[in-house]
Amino acid sequence: MTYENLDQKLVNALLRDGRASLRSLAEQLGVSVTTVSNHISDLEEEGIITGYTPVVDYDKLGYDVTAVIQLKCEGSALPDITERLREHKQMVSVYEVTGDHDIIAIGKFTDTDHMNNQIKELLVDPDIKESNTSVVLNAVVENEQFELDVTE
Repeated sequence: MTYENLDQKLVNALLRDGRASLRSLAEQLGVSVTTVSNHISDLEEEGIITGYTPVVDYDKLGYDVTAVIQLKCEGSALPDITERLREHKQMVSVYEVTGDHDIIAIGKFTDTDHMNNQIKELLVDPDIKESNTSVVLNAVVENEQFELDVTE
């Protein structure tokens, strides 16, 4: 029984099946249930694992319009604007970025009218200087996570 790279192997196993039992994880990794439990607790405490959540197909629930919203804003207002975007329930990702824009947000909407209304709400903010919105035609890859490299 080796503990080398156990955390990475454990993360990979959870990425494959986030609902796996401690017992099945222990069997897969060749360690005790207690070891798995302790390592998961450590990973959670360190903030490496921040939760267990289902992967939802929003398209199947009627949120079939995805928009990529790029914003330029007044520099000092950046934290306020990103926090407001974070509070919008349809924003699934919000990034502070380098380049021509300061913020990129990804939103899910029921239709283009719903999207338009949400964006218009944002644009009344005097700290937002410019916006550019793109509607996603086809999501080739979405909500993907990747397994960690494990050296043996």
